[in-house]
Amino acid sequence: MAGTEFHGVFPYLVSPIEPDGRVKERVLADLVGFLIEKGVQGLSPLGSTGEFAYLDWAQKERIVAVTLEAAAGRVPVVPGVAATTTAEAVRQAKAYQAMGAAGILAVLEAYFPIGDDGVVDYFAAIARAVDRPVVLYTNPNFQRVDLSIPIIERLAKVPNIRYLKDASTNTGRLLTILEKVGGDLEIFAASAHIPAAVMLIGGKGWMAGPACLAPAESVRLYELCRAKDWDAAMALQRRLWRLNQVFAKYNLAACIKGGLEILGFAVGDPLPPQAPLDAKGRAEVEQALLELGVLPGP
Repeated sequence: MAGTEFHGVFPYLVSPIEPDGRVKERVLADLVGFLIEKGVQGLSPLGSTGEFAYLDWAQKERIVAVTLEAAAGRVPVVPGVAATTTAEAVRQAKAYQAMGAAGILAVLEAYFPIGDDGVVDYFAAIARAVDRPVVLYTNPNFQRVDLSIPIIERLAKVPNIRYLKDASTNTGRLLTILEKVGGDLEIFAASAHIPAAVMLIGGKGWMAGPACLAPAESVRLYELCRAKDWDAAMALQRRLWRLNQVFAKYNLAACIKGGLEILGFAVGDPLPPQAPLDAKGRAEVEQALLELGVLPGP
């Protein structure tokens, strides 16, 4: 497992939850099967779109188990580990490795401010606890503690920290990261970036919730980038970006779950206190899906 290489499109899975808190296992398994059939190269449960901050441990464990069972080894499953304590993050990482996860997506939650040494120690402890590739996840829009470039440089020297998923909106920052640690860390984009641009500067793919709604188109974009057909890639990227523009107006999990409901997956609403997608938002998501060709026209 330590030699596994990650690349391509890794949709951030939603977490379908019944009103009584049970995981909608059949719905999640069907979604996993659908995405794999569309050609995605991997799956990441418990990312931001997976509402990890709103789930208890029993729900998280079951979501990962169902995803692994449904994927059945066809693509790597890289679940998110997130905690406010190092001990809990290590416990989660070990549990997911024992369940068969191909890697770990590591997130740091924080309430009080944490210094650079504490941030480095948190991620390094996760990496030491497993023998699977670790993906660092930084999202300064939502996290109290960001990964500065000096921190990333230190973490890049930890042997099995091998990837960085950067969800900032600063492509110049990514160029700096690639210049400083490009030999040690591979870069994954988020949907906040233009993925084709990140591929152009040396990225390996992207991990993003919107790929749940447009998996075939996302995979096609990746293939065009790999083939260096940049004109065709940017034409498709512009079409896909319209979907992201709608998401920017609403709660991300609500948009992805609302879009999946439109596509026939009964994933339910985001977990309270998050608001579900309202009628106006649903209409906008549906129109974006129609324009992208994901939904058949009237």
